[in-house]
Amino acid sequence: MTDDNSEKDKRKTAVALKSYDEETGEFKLPKITASGYGVIAEQIIALAREKGIEIREDSDLAEMLAQIGTESSIPSEALVAVAEILAYVYRANGKL
Repeated sequence: MTDDNSEKDKRKTAVALKSYDEETGEFKLPKITASGYGVIAEQIIALAREKGIEIREDSDLAEMLAQIGTESSIPSEALVAVAEILAYVYRANGKL
């Protein structure tokens, strides 16, 4: 592994997901709305905290989802993990 890869592995990763449609009031399959590494990841996290959005840490899942483009649906391999995280977040926010 090169130093560049080691450096990348140490960077913070964040992915923002959206599954609730405010216009229709319906829950839909989650989509990736933002993702980033390092400073961008920290900005995503800061914005979520600022807006009172519950944050769940799962570095392996975040790394996998960050590889997928924004506005993309969650791949089937990750749906169970994402569903568990969303259930946790909705319970924490009192939306279930």
